[in-house]
Amino acid sequence: MVGADTAWIIVATALVLFMTLPGLALFYGGLVRARNVLSVFMQCYAIACLMSVLWLAFGYTIAFGDGGALWGGLGKMFLMGVDADSLSGTLPEVLFFAFQMTFAIITPALIVGCFVERISFGFVLLFSSLWMLLVYAPVVHWIWGGGMLSDGGILGAVGVKDFAGGVVVHETAGLAALVIAVMLGPRSDRSKPPHNPGMVMIGAAMLWVGWFGFNGGSQLAADGGAAMALTVTHISAATASLSWALWERMKYGKASLVGIVTGTIAGLASITPASGFVGPIEALVIGAVAGVLCQEAVNLIRNRFGIDDTLDVFAVHGVGGIFGTIMIAAFGAGAWFAQLGALVIVGAFTVVMTVVLVQVVRMFVPMRVDPEIERSGLDIAVHGERAYDIAS
Repeated sequence: MVGADTAWIIVATALVLFMTLPGLALFYGGLVRARNVLSVFMQCYAIACLMSVLWLAFGYTIAFGDGGALWGGLGKMFLMGVDADSLSGTLPEVLFFAFQMTFAIITPALIVGCFVERISFGFVLLFSSLWMLLVYAPVVHWIWGGGMLSDGGILGAVGVKDFAGGVVVHETAGLAALVIAVMLGPRSDRSKPPHNPGMVMIGAAMLWVGWFGFNGGSQLAADGGAAMALTVTHISAATASLSWALWERMKYGKASLVGIVTGTIAGLASITPASGFVGPIEALVIGAVAGVLCQEAVNLIRNRFGIDDTLDVFAVHGVGGIFGTIMIAAFGAGAWFAQLGALVIVGAFTVVMTVVLVQVVRMFVPMRVDPEIERSGLDIAVHGERAYDIAS
């Protein structure tokens, strides 16, 4: 099975990269105004490139090095001591490195959705770099790298159960997005609808396909566990899409395309931590609840609190990931103390560190573009290009 494991994780690695490029870029790009679509593409693409280099240099060793409870040390910087014959379980370690690199790419890329249409490009690059190294990579070590929240750590003999990133990816990205949205402030004009719902659907469909690698690949083997993770991922996504659309129809009289595909992402985010621990019936329940829960979270954040988390990163990814993590305990696959304890510890760490990093980074680069640039659009002003002849 060693060869089969390697072949499957090679495919899964490509699928997870496909989630960011082009899936997330198209999903986010369709949700903004036409004058800003290229800026979103540029942010996603540049983050993918920059996180890849930083994961090689420092991220991987912080997350999966042979350090202590808090971090992995610097022994594997630039993959020192790792060659084609080095193993991580049954996999070549360089393949495990590449698979985890795609997670380090998409997690800061998810945050892009909170600050589109008004953020400076320099801030995006510097903040994303520091956040991945100082927030994401340490949390990976705590939970997946044998650190303080894993089995035998501070949460007890059985640590937090997070199969593919409900805490590691979705809670961290969601909370960071909420913090940045509050600190950045709302767009000057929040009234314009998404410029291309068709592009949103295409991006969401690519994310759905790529998520099979995200969750199925996290089994790190080509076996029945991977097959079950893939299956429950699909069931949750399909159910959440339907429950979102039904709830939208009941409340507003119409079910929208953007709504049903946002439900898809809510179902995918919610099943992510539980996908290695539940079966199809549990996936149906998780998906059905996620479609309604995350939709109500969108309404709460946007309308009740007035926070311009523009593309609903916290409401969909953050709330979904937290909900899925709690459901692991609800279905008896994890300990309540460990699941809730990890959410609190990682949540507090993420919020504090995000606030600190925002304050530090904006001492060196402006956080927000000038009002005139925001009005005219970032594509021309920041990148010198335009996606459409007539900006809308």
